Amino acid sequence: MLDTSLKGQLQAYLERVVHPIEINASVDDSASAQEMLDLLNDIVGLTDKITLNVSRDDKERKPSFGINRVGANMGVRFAGIPLGHEFTSLVLALLQVGGHPPKVEADVIEQIKALDGKFEFETFISLSCHNCPDVVQALNLMAVLNPNIRHTMIDGALFQDEVNAREIMGVPAVYVNGKLFGQGRMTLEEIIAKIDTGAAEREAAKLAQKEAFDVLVVGGGPAGASAAIYAARKGIRTGVAAERFGGQVMDTLAIENFISVLETEGPKMAAALEAHVKHYNVDIMNNQRATGLVPADQTDDGLVHVTFENGAKLRSKSLIISTGARWRNMNVPGENEYRTKGVAYCPHCDGPLFKGKKVAVIGGGNSGVEAAIDLAGIVEHVTLIEFDSKLRADAVLQKKLYSMNNVRVIVSAQTTEVTGDGHKMDGLIYKDRVSGEVHRLDLAGVFVQIGLVPNTEWLKGTVELTNRGEIIVDDRGQTSLPGVFAAGDCTTVPYKQIIIAMGEGAKASLAAFDHLIRS
Repeated sequence: MLDTSLKGQLQAYLERVVHPIEINASVDDSASAQEMLDLLNDIVGLTDKITLNVSRDDKERKPSFGINRVGANMGVRFAGIPLGHEFTSLVLALLQVGGHPPKVEADVIEQIKALDGKFEFETFISLSCHNCPDVVQALNLMAVLNPNIRHTMIDGALFQDEVNAREIMGVPAVYVNGKLFGQGRMTLEEIIAKIDTGAAEREAAKLAQKEAFDVLVVGGGPAGASAAIYAARKGIRTGVAAERFGGQVMDTLAIENFISVLETEGPKMAAALEAHVKHYNVDIMNNQRATGLVPADQTDDGLVHVTFENGAKLRSKSLIISTGARWRNMNVPGENEYRTKGVAYCPHCDGPLFKGKKVAVIGGGNSGVEAAIDLAGIVEHVTLIEFDSKLRADAVLQKKLYSMNNVRVIVSAQTTEVTGDGHKMDGLIYKDRVSGEVHRLDLAGVFVQIGLVPNTEWLKGTVELTNRGEIIVDDRGQTSLPGVFAAGDCTTVPYKQIIIAMGEGAKASLAAFDHLIRS
């Protein structure tokens, strides 16, 4: 099952196991059960600290296995074969169940241990989903730390009957005690906040006690990370308040145009960004959504004030806004109604759920064409719909797309509606922009890839914005407010690219420092 190189790496990790572990497997006569047993036998053969018990008679899903510390009661279970992106989740679960300390702040660990109530979590995933492991790993950790929490990772491809019964059309899909808890990427802090009702108030009170920053960065994507590093290196008090560190990079799979790095994945780059920022004396405040800004000339202390969704307020001598952008919606009838019920935005995450079905991709830029190419290898047929009269993707991508025999391209087409039966989508309607004719496509899913919307709604009425919501900045990153700078995809700077955002973040930080020493 595992090649020699991977076995060697895994054996080195398993040397960190402190307490003996038992793996309890539930199997039947299926090929997938045998594949799972092959994986588990490989693992058991690498260390004498793990034993394997196999059962055919219990009521657990088959194939599945639980991981438990001998003599304890830890609710970590994998229904399926956790390879692909989930192999890391398996390795971490083994280490944490075995007593290796997690890389989590001590106060977060205590918060998990103190959670009251019984929580039975189930997370439906696909092995190609790069958003799923964060959720699986967070919930596994919670199950290790708190005996009242149980968690099962479920590979939707192997348990298709459950996926169909619950009408799951997007992953990760998390259920708690049988009810839908959330869909999409969630951090450990976000999950805890949803079940710990007093967490927001405690966090707001904690932030209120902080002294004013010299530079406060709002947003933790490439621009924000770059700005924080450049500020911290000046030796000034620097803080980063981010809704999700890494930003939209966390939702990007393949990155092949970051100079000096031949190829990487978004989550890996985001982790590297956070590690680099933490190398300096930067106060990182995660899971913080900004809701308002009060300019320095309107406050009693002459500082910029930023308010957040949980009621917190932070003060700073200067501010760098790097809140990035999010995927643009089609804004047509049926889109919101069938979101995660056929309407999707991540082909890598949700594509496997549409295996053997007909889908559409909206958008003819690089993202749309890449999505169509990826999906064509999974689904029965892909229809790519582009509003313009021609595709805008790079020529090499278009050549690849047109070489595929299960792809159809429709240009000069305006999507007008997503249709469905009330439970899931069953098609979409588009208008031919040349002839005016209206057409319908019978589809199981549609993947929307039509560009970005800046995350700047919270700034309306304070900072000058364009009619598209972008923050207007000059060549130094200065906004319309003194001492307030901006960088990255939320600004008017053209070409929304990671490498450009990083440069703009550095520039805005240097300009903020120059503002501080002159004022």
